Amino acid sequence: MKSERIRLGVFGAGMIATHPGGVLPNMGSLAEDVEVCAIASRTRGRAEAVAHRFGIANVRDSLREMLSAADLDVVINLTPVAVHGETNLEILESGRHLITEKPIASSLQDADRIIATAAERDLRVIAAPPWMLDPRRAAARSLIRQGAVGRVAFARSRSSHAGPADMKWPADPSWFYAEGAGALLDLGIYGVTEVTGMFGPAQRVMAMSGITRTERVVRGGPFDGRSIPVTADDNTLLMLDFGGSLFCFVDATFNLLAASSPSLEVFGADGTLNLFEPFWARQGQPAIEVFRRDLVGGLSGWVVPDLAGSRERQSEFDQLQRAILVKHFVDCAQSGLRPVLSAEHARHTLEIMLAAQQSARSGSAVSIASSFTFSGTALELDQESTDR
Repeated sequence: MKSERIRLGVFGAGMIATHPGGVLPNMGSLAEDVEVCAIASRTRGRAEAVAHRFGIANVRDSLREMLSAADLDVVINLTPVAVHGETNLEILESGRHLITEKPIASSLQDADRIIATAAERDLRVIAAPPWMLDPRRAAARSLIRQGAVGRVAFARSRSSHAGPADMKWPADPSWFYAEGAGALLDLGIYGVTEVTGMFGPAQRVMAMSGITRTERVVRGGPFDGRSIPVTADDNTLLMLDFGGSLFCFVDATFNLLAASSPSLEVFGADGTLNLFEPFWARQGQPAIEVFRRDLVGGLSGWVVPDLAGSRERQSEFDQLQRAILVKHFVDCAQSGLRPVLSAEHARHTLEIMLAAQQSARSGSAVSIASSFTFSGTALELDQESTDR
């Protein structure tokens, strides 16, 4: 790195940058390692307001201007989905490391160019979503690998919610429902990332997809009552085939008002693992529970794994929220380790989602050509040590 502290540029001044669960409000604990040096946005006034709020010294009118004018080590791309491919490539071509919101691009060609450019220039890419940094998921993955439920037959991952039009969204939610966005790219990527993080590369996908309502009316928030035309599918269901008769179901829809079931269910020959996402969990609900056949003396039952060993990491993950992406970059830069949130994994999830769209149109299963190697984390190794 060029200085003691990593010099970060922020591209995008919208929700993911400024929301209480976003990047900038949660950067305080990273101040010793990271200096936020510049911000650029399509709207100068918006960027200036965000810079004033968070004490960012330099405001630029465009990504190109920021890359030309600012001495930066890494840029975090917080722009809408449709422009990720071109802007991520521009960041890497400037010689900066990249942290990107999901998805990594909108086409496989752009994703391939991003990966190739990063490799040619020896640059790191950290790609959202951060699900596989979550200690809950690291613990679940570790338990599954150790045979807690035996050979896995199938799993179900829920990655949906009601959609931003129904959630008192503080910004204009129209673009979520427009062509090029939609529930699959916005939400389905969480479930696809989760199950591929748990079980490795998928081999085939089948999907059904469509638009449930051609118009949405915003409920609550500053855009309450606004009518939004829906031109991107808002209701997609995927079935993934991992080989060896291991299948996973993932939902990606803006039609889920409430749920009390686990966010992830894994069903195996010897038991079941449930993971509860805090967004949905009821008070007192354990993060993970495991049903084991022949638990003690021929009796079967539910047990709650001891996650005390990852409590400090869980607290950090929960407090940093989206800024965990920046923390992961810092950890990789300081240790030299390969990112857990790798570009190759992000590319694989993108291929799955694009293939799901193709499958929904054709009514047939679509093969997935890419693969990736999941990088085991220190967190996961710590969890395995605690489990033993």
